Parts: sequence; structure tokens; C-alpha cells
Amino acid sequence: MTRNYLRLLWRPAALLAATVLLTACPDKKPAASEAETTAEPPLRKAPVFSADSAYQYTAKQVSFGPRVPNSKAHTQAGDWIIGQFRKMGLQVQEQPFTTMAFDGTMLRSRNIIARFNPTAARRVALFAHWDTRPFADKDKQTPNVPFDGANDGASGVAVTLEIARQLAAQPDSLQPTVGVDIILFDAEDYGHDTSTQGSRENKLAAQGLESWCLGSQYWAKNKMPANYKAEYGILLDMVGAKGARFSREEISRQYANDVVGKVWNIAGRLGYSDYFIAQDSPGITDDHVFTNQAGVRTIDIIDHVPFGQEYFPPYHHTTQDNMSIIDRNTLKAVGQTVLTTLYQE
Repeated sequence: MTRNYLRLLWRPAALLAATVLLTACPDKKPAASEAETTAEPPLRKAPVFSADSAYQYTAKQVSFGPRVPNSKAHTQAGDWIIGQFRKMGLQVQEQPFTTMAFDGTMLRSRNIIARFNPTAARRVALFAHWDTRPFADKDKQTPNVPFDGANDGASGVAVTLEIARQLAAQPDSLQPTVGVDIILFDAEDYGHDTSTQGSRENKLAAQGLESWCLGSQYWAKNKMPANYKAEYGILLDMVGAKGARFSREEISRQYANDVVGKVWNIAGRLGYSDYFIAQDSPGITDDHVFTNQAGVRTIDIIDHVPFGQEYFPPYHHTTQDNMSIIDRNTLKAVGQTVLTTLYQE
């Protein structure tokens, strides 16, 4: 997905140096006792996230073709996703809507909501988008054709499907204490990119409207379930490519810095600090902008670090976004981290 960059707020931090003097005493061991009191409690064990399963969920979505709204592949993929959640026993709702894209195209769309343990009072939301962009506008050879969206679209959905499968397979005694709501947004990637489409008219901008993330914008104004509340949300976007690195995105830190800290800490303890890196990045227009505005504190796990002059990988919005870039190790790092996070609540 291309988003409009938001201003990175640099916050100079003062670095404080502290010198700790330890006096050796033959009959006392203060260092050991202090270490014992400050050690982090062990992580509550979570189910094992299957990278192979997530990979197959990704490939299945890609097999339908580009999931562009109004297309046959889009309808088939949406029906398949809903069927998977229902087979797992989740409570599934569809939120159909029709919306106008920046070029005036009317998009027949639907958000998909799948709820695990719907009666639980405390809830966590997992967000992703399931549509794909209608044109590979960053592709120098074929900028006007749709593309597979294996990473930008399918990977986030695949991770939520595997998390749902693992949750559904556990006995009651091994369930997390929170309910989980998986909310998949449609029409996210049909936006106007000024860097590649500057000459095209943006009819939504002329009305003062944002052209990206149309599904999350609709959901934010028409929450389903009604009056929806959650402890926090995690958006999964572009989470399956080889060599992915997930930085601490600015809007995530503004709205839910504690959740960023929690997730990145858990990732590090699980051995995934090469993926969840200790680096801040500018804010971006993604679905979490609108879920945050709707009152659900949401972070964005997204492959978003400097790549030359921009923050997105070379395959972004090109025909290179296909199964050849999908890596089981990346899917595992993200899926296991998020699944383990749910079990710490």
C-alpha cells in the first residue's frame, strides 16, 4: 500500500548517565537479590504458530488472482475467507458497502468481521486489509495492470487466519483470557498516489476526503459490532516478505506507545528482534489512522524502513509483489509474536 507520509515528530531525548557503585561485602550479595526482583516474569505459553499454514493461506488468496473490488477474484476470495472463519467456529459478520474511489469508480465492497469468544468483556482487535491495488503504478514496465498482492494484502489476512485456527483448536483451559476480533477491511488500496498518479484527477481530494483506506473509514463511522470497544488493536500490513523489518511507526507511538513497547518486547524475548527493530519511523496513512480516530488504540506492524528515497521495499505496488517474496520465517516471526501477545492479557 502507498500512503501519504505524515510528519515525523522528532523528540530530542536527554540522555542521563548514572553510575552505580557496588561495595563488595563478604556476607551480602545485593547485586544478585536486586536482579532477582527486577527479572521479567516468564511469558505465558502460547500455541505454536504454523508458518507453513500461514504460507498456504497466503498462496490460496493469491490463487484467486488480484482481489480488486468489483472483480470475480475479489468475490471468490472474500467468500473463501468467510468460509474459513466459519469452519473454525468463529462468529462471522459481513459489512457490505459501496463507496467511490478517487477516480469516480463505485466499489462494491465488504468488511469481514470474525469474532472469537464473543461473550468476553475484554477484547483485542486484529486488523488487516484483504483487497489488492488495481494497478502496479510503481512498476516501470506495466504500471496499469493489477498485481498479486501476496504481501500487500494476502499476508496480513493469512496471519489472522492461522491465529484463528490456533485459537479454535485449543481446549477451554488453554484459551487466552480476552476475546479476539479479526476485522478485515476492504477497499484499502484503491488510493491516489501523488508520486505516481499526480496527473490523474482525485475526485475525493476535491471533496476534502481521504482516498486510501475506504473500508476502515466506513467501519470507523459505522462500527460493527455497534459501539465496539477493545483494549487495543494490532494492524497487520505487509507482514510476509523475506527480510522484512518492522519499525515503530509514529502514529502507533502517538496513540498506543505502551502497546508498541509490549509487542516489540515480546518479539525480542521470542528471538525476533531482527524483524521488530528498535527504530522509529514516520507516520503513514494506513487503516490504523481511522481505527485510532474511532477510539480503538491501534498499532501498525508494517515493513516500513528507509529504502533509498522512500520507506517501502522495492516490490511495493509492482508486479514483483507475488509469492516469490513471501518467506515463512517472516510469517512465523509476526504470527508467533502476535499470538503470544494475546496470551499475555
